[in-house]
Amino acid sequence: MKKVLLLLFFSVLQIFSAQEENILKVMANQQIAWNAGNLDQFMQGYWNSEEMMFIGKSGPNYGWQKTLDNYKKSYPTKEKMGTLSFTDQKIKMLGKDYAQVFGKWHLQRTEGDLGGIYTLIFQKFKNGWKIISDHTE
Repeated sequence: MKKVLLLLFFSVLQIFSAQEENILKVMANQQIAWNAGNLDQFMQGYWNSEEMMFIGKSGPNYGWQKTLDNYKKSYPTKEKMGTLSFTDQKIKMLGKDYAQVFGKWHLQRTEGDLGGIYTLIFQKFKNGWKIISDHTE
């Protein structure tokens, strides 16, 4: 019985580790897209739904398109976008289909750097992991 429980534990650990890798791949793809100045591609990491929530300094906004529009308004040029990096990422699996990611973001820009922290909630869909809630400050 002890061996079965140990095997089950390590199997679950491997599944969560693979899930964490997939989540980090989504974020790495977002970073690549951002640094290429491609907000449309960056948004592929988000759940394309009116229920997707983004919380920033002005409060909550709902919807994938609204979030994209806000990004385009705030970062209209590649120069304004700068170079994005994510650091100190900590992933907490909230079950097999949900995860929370906390970390820091930084934009290196000629007009002045920006940075802060974020908490993301990811959900696993048939087409992969997507951000369903983003709280960025």
